[in-house]
Parts: sequence; C-alpha cells; structure tokens
Amino acid sequence: MFKHILLPTDGSRLSARAAKAAVRFARTNGARITAFHAAPPYRPDISGDFIPASFTSLAEYTKQVNTKAEKYLGQVKQLADAAKVRCATACASSDSPHEAIIEAAKTHKCDLIFMASHGRRGLAGLLIGSETTKVLTHCKLPVLVYR
Repeated sequence: MFKHILLPTDGSRLSARAAKAAVRFARTNGARITAFHAAPPYRPDISGDFIPASFTSLAEYTKQVNTKAEKYLGQVKQLADAAKVRCATACASSDSPHEAIIEAAKTHKCDLIFMASHGRRGLAGLLIGSETTKVLTHCKLPVLVYR
C-alpha cells in the first residue's frame, strides 16, 4: 500500500494528534515517515530609515525558526522511534506552506501526505482558507486528512 508518508506539522495540538495517528498508520502499513515543517521566510520589519525596537536580525530569526522546527519535528521523531517506525525530518522556508508541502512530498518521493485539518467551515474557512484544502486542490498524490 503506502510506503513513504509525508507528515507536515505546525506544532499545534491538532498536528500532534495527527502525528500519533500517522505513526500508527505507518506502523500498520510498514511505511516510513518524513516529518516536515514549513516556516515563513525572513521579512525584516523595516520601513525606510526606521528600525523598530522589535527588529529581529536574520541570524536571530534563523535561530528561532530552527529551534521551533527542531522541537516540532523532534516530537514526531520521538513518537516514530517509540513505535519503531523509520522517520526522517525536513524543513523548508516558504510563503505558501501548501506549495512547500507538495514540493517536499515530490522531493522525498512520498506516496501519501498525511495531514491534519483544523475543520474551519463557513465564512472562517472561506476567509482564512486552509492549507489542507490547498494541498488537496493542487496535489496529485493521495492526501489523508486527519480530523
């Protein structure tokens, strides 16, 4: 069936629950996992000659992003290791998380994307949009949505 699963995570509780389900799914199917985190790119908050007190340098931003990514991906890796499921990790910087997720699935030759959905409906879903919906709309690979 599925042998290589891409598991995007944003560190939320819902992502953590999806990670547990994905690890069980992978173990049952003899699959391996690539845990993936997409972080926003560096955007300095500078306007003209004005540098605000809250300015974060590229080095500090990179350190913060890497720390978060290591935490989120490390949580998935721990779950997978405990279940004896092979797990690799990957991170990318992107303005469009859904594009980064799809690209990661292609790059790592995954045959399934297993991701959480926040379940926004109605006006909130329309206005905010959903990365899961965007992945479903633009990806040719199977996507398993965990809710």
